[in-house]
Amino acid sequence: MNTKVIGDAGEKLAQKHLKKNKYKIIETNYRNKIGEIDIIAFDKKSKELVFVEVKAKSTDEFGLPREMVDERKQNKIQKVATVYLMEKNALESNFRFDVIEILNGKITHIKQAF
Repeated sequence: MNTKVIGDAGEKLAQKHLKKNKYKIIETNYRNKIGEIDIIAFDKKSKELVFVEVKAKSTDEFGLPREMVDERKQNKIQKVATVYLMEKNALESNFRFDVIEILNGKITHIKQAF
């Protein structure tokens, strides 16, 4: 299976997981000139805006999916999120960055990943 198919299926699973856990999906695949954020959601429990990076793999042969969210990727996501918050006049909002790892169909939700 190619990485695009695995990635798309992973994002759909992540959205289902979030909805099941009382998150409101605000946007998917948000893009600006800097890059993309897979899912932007609102955590109704913590009342936080959540920027979610989804990483899905069918095997851990070359490491865990979460390990793909390295410092360079984290910095890029933070910059994209800053532009989003400025566009929405929401710089004062409470927000966090989560990673949803999907490894061979098993979901691990890492809150406040970075």
